[in-house]
Amino acid sequence: MTTKIKMEQTGMRIAVGGFQHETNTFAPSKADYAAFAQADSWPALQRGEALLSAFTGMNVPVAGFIDAASASGHRLVPLVWCSATPSAQVTEDAFERIAAMMIEELKSAGPLDAVYLDLHGAMVTEHFDDGEGELLRRVREAVGEGVPVVASLDLHANVTEEMVGFSDALIAYRTYPHVDMAETGARAAAHLDAMFAGLPHQAKAMRKLDFLMPLTAQCTLTEPSAHIYAEVAALDGKTIGNGRVSSVSFCGGFAPADIPGCGPAVIAYADTEAAAEEAVARIAGEIVACEKDFSEKLWSARDGVAYAIANAEPGKGPVILADTQDNPGAGGNGDTVGILAELIAQDAQSAALGVLFDPESTAEAAAAGEGARLSLRLGAKTGGAPEEKPIEHEFEVVRVTDGEFLATGPFYGGSRMSLGTTVRLRTGGVEVVVASRKGQCADREMLRHTGIEPTELGILVVKSSVHFRADFGPMAKEVLVVESPGPNIADLAKLPYTKLRKGIRVMPMGKAFGA
Repeated sequence: MTTKIKMEQTGMRIAVGGFQHETNTFAPSKADYAAFAQADSWPALQRGEALLSAFTGMNVPVAGFIDAASASGHRLVPLVWCSATPSAQVTEDAFERIAAMMIEELKSAGPLDAVYLDLHGAMVTEHFDDGEGELLRRVREAVGEGVPVVASLDLHANVTEEMVGFSDALIAYRTYPHVDMAETGARAAAHLDAMFAGLPHQAKAMRKLDFLMPLTAQCTLTEPSAHIYAEVAALDGKTIGNGRVSSVSFCGGFAPADIPGCGPAVIAYADTEAAAEEAVARIAGEIVACEKDFSEKLWSARDGVAYAIANAEPGKGPVILADTQDNPGAGGNGDTVGILAELIAQDAQSAALGVLFDPESTAEAAAAGEGARLSLRLGAKTGGAPEEKPIEHEFEVVRVTDGEFLATGPFYGGSRMSLGTTVRLRTGGVEVVVASRKGQCADREMLRHTGIEPTELGILVVKSSVHFRADFGPMAKEVLVVESPGPNIADLAKLPYTKLRKGIRVMPMGKAFGA
């Protein structure tokens, strides 16, 4: 069977939308509608024509798709795009309101030649374990079987059979840190162009892997992911047996999601079922062979800080401590204080931490003004680490900002960030950037806009797992991954899973769930 869609000189009518959320079902707070409506590290909810211009120059999939599809002469029909900082489940109200907007826009769009969606792939809602599968089901129902539906996915997507079944192609990022998000959107546009030009109907193949991968071990700057993703990319356009492979994706999965579909997956599209299955088998086989290598040394807060103090050389690149378990990019609230307490207790010098989420302390410090000294109860207010208490300490207010600045790094680059009122506090040799909105510390400007130059520090603590490596990695003297309290548990064997599929290993080479 061959699908041929004749390309008109005026281009095709393609509906464009997105619904992004990465759900940590163990996180302390859920994503309500307001979380999607507001701007944070990414733009606020977009609907209608404004969507087509809201992402210019940004490293987000929808930006790459819009640029590539526009350059090909296609006519883009805006739907709805939104994202919220990773957290616990998306509320039923938020999902239903946003999904209803998208379907309403689709039904009123008139005849369409295709639909493109910028999705994450690891959304869990209060009423659906597979948020994207349900959204794609509704989109497919709205447009019918004859309209191609293509979506881009995050590298950490928990891909399900429903997601594959209700779409024509799922195309995932290949870098972590995700510096290729816009590029992935452009690859999705190229895939649609190939379909319009007469690409044969593509057979689909997917295989779920039998072990969960910690986030910090999925970094594509290091092995084993580096060579595996090189092999994934090399299969694009390759003829295997009697069929040409059009796309291969490897999604490492988002492990802190207690759902049956949690875990890594490989997806392939090809002219024949045999070619698609063989492409999947090759990549899956390599992943299985490297299972033991998907791990990362974890430091305690005390030992990590002590090591950093002993090895710091200000001006020669900071020793970076990754506060992975409180990463706002993985469901943390960015307000735990385990590492900060150690920095203060061990009298660290030339040290900074970013970005701590504490609207209450931010408001107090901003009201006191720059140069003031005041006692604060800092952090540990959202329940992200119940065993922690706020740090009661006197701080100097060094700087107060509105939290509005342009990100410049490879990950967030081009995004107009909105952290709300933000303050730079100091005690002894330790400085803290505190914001009234959550944000993963993955761009130098998150510190620089308060006057801190990260390259001059001896020690830098970032509330991030891996994305910080894109902008901070090149200047780091060394990177330590620290196991300090927070809901993004690094040792997955410590999570109280109840819904995983039976037999999956909760850590590489670990015990099987339900055994």
